[in-house]
Amino acid sequence: MPIGAPTVGFDLDMTLIDSRPGIRAVYQELSAATGTYIDADQAVSRLGPPLDWELRHWFAEEKIAAMVLAYREIYPTRAILPTPALPGAADAVRAVRELGGRAVVVTAKNAPQARLHLDHLGIEPDEVVGGLWAEAKATALRAHGAAVYVGDHLGDVLGAHAAGALAVAVPTGPIGADELRAAGADVVLDDLTSFPAWLKGYVAERS
Repeated sequence: MPIGAPTVGFDLDMTLIDSRPGIRAVYQELSAATGTYIDADQAVSRLGPPLDWELRHWFAEEKIAAMVLAYREIYPTRAILPTPALPGAADAVRAVRELGGRAVVVTAKNAPQARLHLDHLGIEPDEVVGGLWAEAKATALRAHGAAVYVGDHLGDVLGAHAAGALAVAVPTGPIGADELRAAGADVVLDDLTSFPAWLKGYVAERS
């Protein structure tokens, strides 16, 4: 690996992919199947935290485990096709690898469903780690030696800093640029289209 080429972690939902259309469809089907009201638009307006966190807005605690299973059973047939990559996502991951670094997706989504999205969209990270949120993401980031973590949520900033990584934020999710800066993001980019140029500069400074 060239001197200075980093391992970079990426969040998935609302960082690499716009998962709102697919997740909205899943919640709509789950609502119909269970007869339980779910405001799917409200649910997708606050993506980031783990699935069980959102389900607790709509279901009693004793039903959460079953609803997680039901949601995940629906997910592959409803969420993958409607979900696009966000602008610059594939190029951002590719830029890491072209510079000799490794790209690792670290997400609160479970890993099998994360991989379905990435495979469908032709985004090719070196590793995918699922089921981690906020500071817990630091476990995977440290394990892979990530120097940078890219995300859209305050939880991603927390995860980056807990791992001793640079927190690069994009306001493509529910959190605005000013709030991300206030939360301690080290770098805020408009979106991932500017990430390859930023990364080249970052690597040059480290070399």
